[in-house]
Amino acid sequence: MRGIQSSITDIRRKIFTEIARMAYNGDYSVIEELPYKIIPGEVATLRESIFLERAIVGERLRLAMGLPLRPIDQHAPLTQGISESIIAEKYYEPPLINIIKFACHACPDNEVRVTDACQGCLAHPCVEVCPKDAISIINGRSVIDQSKCVKCGLCMKNCPYGAIMKLERPCAKACGMDAIHSDENGHAKIDYDKCVSCGMCLVNCPFGAISDKGQIFQLITAIKQGYHVYAAIAPAFVGQLGPKVTPEKLRGAMKKLGFEDVVEVAVGADLCTVEEAEDFLEKVPAQQPFMGTSCCPSWSVMAKKEFPEFKSYISMALTPMVLTARMIKKDHPDCKVVFIGPCSAKKLEASRKSVRSDVDFVLTFEEVMGMFEAKDISFDELTDESPLQQATADGRGFAVSGGVAQAVVNCIHQKHPEMEVKVHAEEGLKNCYMMLRDAQKGKYDGYLLEGMACPGGCIAGAGTLQPIVRAKAAVNRFKNTAAKKVSSESDYVERLEELVEE
Repeated sequence: MRGIQSSITDIRRKIFTEIARMAYNGDYSVIEELPYKIIPGEVATLRESIFLERAIVGERLRLAMGLPLRPIDQHAPLTQGISESIIAEKYYEPPLINIIKFACHACPDNEVRVTDACQGCLAHPCVEVCPKDAISIINGRSVIDQSKCVKCGLCMKNCPYGAIMKLERPCAKACGMDAIHSDENGHAKIDYDKCVSCGMCLVNCPFGAISDKGQIFQLITAIKQGYHVYAAIAPAFVGQLGPKVTPEKLRGAMKKLGFEDVVEVAVGADLCTVEEAEDFLEKVPAQQPFMGTSCCPSWSVMAKKEFPEFKSYISMALTPMVLTARMIKKDHPDCKVVFIGPCSAKKLEASRKSVRSDVDFVLTFEEVMGMFEAKDISFDELTDESPLQQATADGRGFAVSGGVAQAVVNCIHQKHPEMEVKVHAEEGLKNCYMMLRDAQKGKYDGYLLEGMACPGGCIAGAGTLQPIVRAKAAVNRFKNTAAKKVSSESDYVERLEELVEE
């Protein structure tokens, strides 16, 4: 539902704004009053009870601060545990993705239903084609016995009126890992052994019952305590912060929030490209049949979970986020780095102990917009500053599905113009899974495989704000303004060795 302004996106924005305002003002005690500010009045307009809506907002406020959900069956104030989270560093307690149970609609989970469009036709092909005799005619209308139905879909295909439909829980349908099921009360439940924190359930729940944890409060606390905080902004940023925050105004806008400066993560994408190109040339097919890209954490974790035999085939190159953060910390040793991007899963990548990420905080574009509103920043009053000029066109193209693989191919062709590099790219975890199933059969021997968890690539991440088509066009326009086109032409390539060393 990216790009559709709804009551859910409106409430999320208000929550991020109020948490940011609370952090800038330095008074966290007001959190108890915020549900009444966000949901004012006496009459419910969104759900059956205004008290229910305020209770949901209260849990969302806690999650936005990185705090856990409160137990439903015990009394606890909104401020419970809050003092431990008021720190100038990352505050995180798993899990990242959370379901607010009393906000969940307990949606039908994979049911085939007859709608009011049924005309009770004489032919009743739905009855005739059903292999389990699950459909009967009652009072002239088709009725499905759910205990017999096997969801084969034959009735849907053969109904002349299109009166039969399949109902799926939207969050479960969006989950490429089959990690969402129903609990004993019919509410959604996440199997965290399967979950890779892509956040697709979060943006596809039409009841706003799913949320990830945030780090806005801790980031602003670090800024207020005098730390030099650098914003490493992902290639997908173009257009995500509104049409008035152009690449030329971005630096000035971020400084208004208290950031020291802004660095394009597309610079790290260039370095990642060079490293992956070298890995591909060295290892495929001499040491391994194919190589998968490394930049999408949800794709990478899925591949290693579901296909452990392919673990070493996924590139070991550091991701653009990590490379950019390490470069910033090399240049400014006492600073803090916040990655600002479209992705929930980056919050976990930044916390991995297996990789020294050098990323202190991770915020989504949606969360940063809350910071702008908290500071009442007028974008019309911002003047253009020195534009972002560090990255190449290919580095900026990482944001769009297919862009990573194309960047690697272009880099290889700089040295080996005659070489054919076979590529296959997929978007969405279900499609990525099928790609690896085909790889098991040898279909992609000799290939570079690109996986992106989100449909469309990073421009469709859980923390984005724009329609995918519009976001893609904006990234491509910005990409075309780059002075240098191929990642190997980057001015920062010579720094790659110092950044990858432990």
